[in-house]
Amino acid sequence: MKFVSWNVNGLRAVEKKGFRDTFEQLNADIFALQETKLQEGQIDLEFPGYQSYWSYAQRKGYSGTAVYTRTEPLQVIHKLGIADLDTEGRICALEFPTFWFVDVYTSNSQQELARIGHRMEWDDAFRDFCVGLHEGTTPEGVHTSKSKPVIMCGDFNVAHEEIDLKNPGPNRGNAGFSDEERAKFTELLDAGFTDTFRKLHPDVTGAYSWWSYRFHARRTNAGWRIDYFLCSNDVADKIFAAGIYSEVMGSDHCPVYLDIDL
Repeated sequence: MKFVSWNVNGLRAVEKKGFRDTFEQLNADIFALQETKLQEGQIDLEFPGYQSYWSYAQRKGYSGTAVYTRTEPLQVIHKLGIADLDTEGRICALEFPTFWFVDVYTSNSQQELARIGHRMEWDDAFRDFCVGLHEGTTPEGVHTSKSKPVIMCGDFNVAHEEIDLKNPGPNRGNAGFSDEERAKFTELLDAGFTDTFRKLHPDVTGAYSWWSYRFHARRTNAGWRIDYFLCSNDVADKIFAAGIYSEVMGSDHCPVYLDIDL
């Protein structure tokens, strides 16, 4: 199966920049979006052969996630189950017969780590949520029948290691490369998940998925790898390919992909 994930930084804007063509060319079985910045009914964007599922933020024009899938899911979860974390549409999780697919747009800790407390709470809750899906437990009121591997993707808003950004030295301690955020990502991996790109490309440098709009960062490839596909360790040996579509324009992020036998 081929999965694609893309932080579009406003789906209505990206639709005007060729999103439909990109979607069709990438030909994914599941295509996940982050930062859609939509409320229900603000866009009519469907594709033949796909069903779509949307999580919306309460705040207009902010956050939001969506998943297009060729296969109808057994159920869809739009929340972690924690009230103060579930107002921004950051989760869209779909259960299929043999796996869970989780689309996430992780909170940004903001300048001077102003929102780091919220971010730490989010990271802990999200890790517990994904571990629970793998173990066959879900938020209160949601039923699942058995343990299944988890494929998760999205904008995790952290460069995990120094190899994952162009300028680690000057950025150490900043949002997205703080010790706290990096440690939480390590905890997520240690809870039973694999960074699929690094499994296949452990030493590749210059592989980024986000570039600032300032200082011609994309042109000079002064970027960060903050968009990921992770999978449960027990299916990591089934990965065929994992990569980055750095040539795809339209957002300050580019799509990332995973090809895996599930």
